[in-house]
Amino acid sequence: MSFLLRRLGQGVIVLIGVSIITFLLLYVIPSDPASLIAGRAANPDTLVRINAQLGLDQPLWMRYGIYMWHLLQGNLGWSYVERTSVAHELFSRVPATLELVTGAIFWEVLLGVSLGVVGGLWRGRWPDKLAMGFSYVTVAAPQFVTGLLFLYVFGFKLGWLPLGGYGGLSYLILPSLTLGLLNAAWHTRVVRSEIVREHREPYVEAALARGIPRRTVVLRHILPGAILPVPTLVGLDFGFLMGGAVIIDQVFGWPGVGQYMWQGIQNTDVPVIMGVTLFAACFVVVANIVADIVSYLIDPRIRVS
Repeated sequence: MSFLLRRLGQGVIVLIGVSIITFLLLYVIPSDPASLIAGRAANPDTLVRINAQLGLDQPLWMRYGIYMWHLLQGNLGWSYVERTSVAHELFSRVPATLELVTGAIFWEVLLGVSLGVVGGLWRGRWPDKLAMGFSYVTVAAPQFVTGLLFLYVFGFKLGWLPLGGYGGLSYLILPSLTLGLLNAAWHTRVVRSEIVREHREPYVEAALARGIPRRTVVLRHILPGAILPVPTLVGLDFGFLMGGAVIIDQVFGWPGVGQYMWQGIQNTDVPVIMGVTLFAACFVVVANIVADIVSYLIDPRIRVS
């Protein structure tokens, strides 16, 4: 219980820090929300009235306090451009983003763990070189380049999958695969390193020396220990996935939170940017707390430390 309370306290501190930093950065950039709302032809009196209605004529610390008070009531404000509730628009896009992130996690765990196991068990041989080559290529390739390449090959040339949009499973495959490839490369390296380390453990060497079949040692001792870091990695990956979703949403026309964020950035729509940033921060904090709890429960090394 103390572990959970400590992690919750840390999460709250992180969220407050994110809100302060984001709020300060957004309100020092050269933008005029009143002009954005009223249009370029608005007269000075209209701009003054809009600033007063939005509270933009108040000191910065007071504006932050008002924003946080509204936030505690579930009010993320109203979009300057669309004139719609940020909370309503944001949460209407959450299901699409959760589908994308879940699909990306599936690919990164499937590919990363599989290739990491192959590389670790056949260290120094051609399967290991192929697995490491995969990790080098996917880490170096920008996501938008990978996405466009997938669209060209599997969507345009072969016609196996749709050229973007939102729908059933066929629409999810390419964007989720593109989003998950980068983290799959990190999973490959981590799992491979853990398998190599497990091979050097005294209990593994002793088991092999006693004549226990290598396959049994691998399945019962090496693999369980090697995949222990995976739940923690998945929790940390949520931050990267949320950031990468901004690019993926644009490349594949996916109607997720990332697309909403991009629209807010293009229009300097401060309430939209603040709302999506805080949502992403909450998403990451909760995912990390869950990952820490899972790791605490399944990894005895953490409980001992």
